[in-house]
Amino acid sequence: MKRKPTFIESISCFIVLAALIGIGFGIYEIPIQPLLLITALYSAVIALRVGVSWDEMEDNIIKNLKTAMPAIFIIFVVGIIIGTWIYSGTVPMLIYYGLKLIHPSYFLVMAFVIVAIVSVATGTAWGSTATAGVALMGIATELNIPLGIAAGAIISGAIFGDKLSPLSDTTNLAALVVETDLYTHIKHMLWTTVPASIVGLIIWFIVGRRFESESVNASSVNNLLNQLDDIYNFNLFMLLPFILILWGAFTRKPIVPVMFLSSLLAIIIGTLSNGFSIVDGVTSMANGFTTEMIDSKTTYSESIQSLLNRGGIFSMTTIVVTIFCGYAFAGIVEVAGCLDTILNSFFKYIKSKAGLIASTILGSLIIIFTSGVASISIIMVGVLMRDAYKDQNLPPETLSRTLEDSGTMVLAFVPWGVSAIYYLEVLGVGVNEYAIWAIPCYLCIVFALIYAITGIGLGTKEEKPN
Repeated sequence: MKRKPTFIESISCFIVLAALIGIGFGIYEIPIQPLLLITALYSAVIALRVGVSWDEMEDNIIKNLKTAMPAIFIIFVVGIIIGTWIYSGTVPMLIYYGLKLIHPSYFLVMAFVIVAIVSVATGTAWGSTATAGVALMGIATELNIPLGIAAGAIISGAIFGDKLSPLSDTTNLAALVVETDLYTHIKHMLWTTVPASIVGLIIWFIVGRRFESESVNASSVNNLLNQLDDIYNFNLFMLLPFILILWGAFTRKPIVPVMFLSSLLAIIIGTLSNGFSIVDGVTSMANGFTTEMIDSKTTYSESIQSLLNRGGIFSMTTIVVTIFCGYAFAGIVEVAGCLDTILNSFFKYIKSKAGLIASTILGSLIIIFTSGVASISIIMVGVLMRDAYKDQNLPPETLSRTLEDSGTMVLAFVPWGVSAIYYLEVLGVGVNEYAIWAIPCYLCIVFALIYAITGIGLGTKEEKPN
């Protein structure tokens, strides 16, 4: 006989998760994947106690994984893009001229702006991080800019663009779940996203003043430039893979096939421009690019190897395995009713608009730090809170904005989450290094709470803010 789990049973799943992750991953540095599976096993025991069969758990895990498949496709294609764009010279060319043109003092501001533009155009934070972000991290390394600070600005720009792009999956999902117009939702998000980003830009500008030209190791930079010049025959054709991505974004073509076509174009350009083997070009799609593919007797420096030896489908397997493990836990606690029990326990104390928004943030954070993905948070909290926002005379876009402020924007802070592991794989920097510098990502919640308390920017069902 199936029953609802008690609050103790429900919260115990999250206590076990926090304990295992905190001790196992945080202290003993045990890989996150087995810890998630152990937590899923404990949750399965709770699910069996309340009458949920294994077949029901398995079906819900599969259902949730189905929603994650578009993201998994993007992850694999991003691996291909990185390998082939280095093979073609697209990413090295951006690094080459970036080192010549970007002043260290303005690097952080420029990094945010550049990645934000690419992210708005493509609708994917991951794609913009893997392309423009990878190039910018290479520039930061040679300019002696701390990689944690650089990654904070890059990730902030990526998530800023993803959040405000009409091509973004989470942006469309949030509008769909709360039943509001997509562009009304995007317009409403400006209330929190713009001021949070302005604060970030001011801080990055001030911090960036520490990095003057004198801090750059000129010999190291010149050595890197000379080696890149030796490897690649830079030309404008190398920008075509990037232009193809932008064209696909602006014409609203499906992002995955466009990215794949871009990688094929990159192989052709790399073969014709640099004289590389086309076999190596195809191999770079799977295993990534390596300096061993260069037909040269030159011994390349460690810095050039760390910059170029990357990418490929197989470089993304850790992220995909983490998704499967995370969804195993999330799917079980969801079908067992644990999430509903916890969220309803919080929501029943709501007495005001401020309390409503604060509860939405809290509920979203609980699910985000549980599952490590935004889609589950947006769907569950959005569905549960829709009627409550109507009762408080708040427009649905206030709910959709809050779901993204406390969902999309904070994903990068969950060490065991898919996004954080992705950024670690692509940028080589962990949450502990970039968290404090991803300023807009946590300030959006602060502004959301300020608006909740003051009533500014909330709107009503009759009168919405411009």
